[in-house]
Amino acid sequence: MVARREIKEILQKFQSGQIDIDTALQRLRYLPYDNLKFARLDSHRYLRKGFPEVIFCPGKSLEQIAKIAQRMKENKEEFIATRATPEIYQLIKQYIPEVTYFPEARLIAVKKKKIIYSDKFILIISGGTSDIPVAEEAAVIAELMGNRVERLYDVGVAGLHRLFDNKEKLFSANVLIVVAGMEGALPSVVGGLVDKPIIAVPTSVGYGANFGGLSALLTMLNSCAPGLAVVNIDNGFGAGYMAGLINQLNEVKE
Repeated sequence: MVARREIKEILQKFQSGQIDIDTALQRLRYLPYDNLKFARLDSHRYLRKGFPEVIFCPGKSLEQIAKIAQRMKENKEEFIATRATPEIYQLIKQYIPEVTYFPEARLIAVKKKKIIYSDKFILIISGGTSDIPVAEEAAVIAELMGNRVERLYDVGVAGLHRLFDNKEKLFSANVLIVVAGMEGALPSVVGGLVDKPIIAVPTSVGYGANFGGLSALLTMLNSCAPGLAVVNIDNGFGAGYMAGLINQLNEVKE
């Protein structure tokens, strides 16, 4: 692995006094990738970002996914894969026996014990039960980042009393992720009530005029509620990652 050789060289130069610690850290931030020809694994993303590279499974063959898993195991890197099927899970398990499958989130990860940085929590809200797979993807990613996550599902605009019955949790959250399909109105409702940042996630759930989530996306982008940002259709991963970063702002990490 090229990165390992270069890390060793940088550390040797630091040890011998040829470079100082700040120069060594700066060089470590921009090491090359691990080239598998069909994929270039960003093998030190954790060093730069505090979170490993995540494998998006759709579009990759089982052989490609297996080779990626095998190499990440060899390099002792954390493994996380999104939009994974049970078949992919069984494949990965052959190379990384300690992985866990989160079926609702369609996500595979080595479930290591993470530090919960504070008592602040991220609240994941879904409009309907059909939105839960996307909501769970966001929730599991945020948890893997070391955040406390609470869930509030099936509280959409067709029955807002269900949302208001949980107002204590709603108003206590530090960051909120609101996941909704159909017309996508729920994030605007929540945005008009709370004083914390909201990440809205449109889903592809809905009938024909939903256009695969486009109607929900446009509704959220056109929201008049302040403090609301929108990620792509069905992008639970992006929402969970962003919420995790926001929730950990100003926290001291070990």
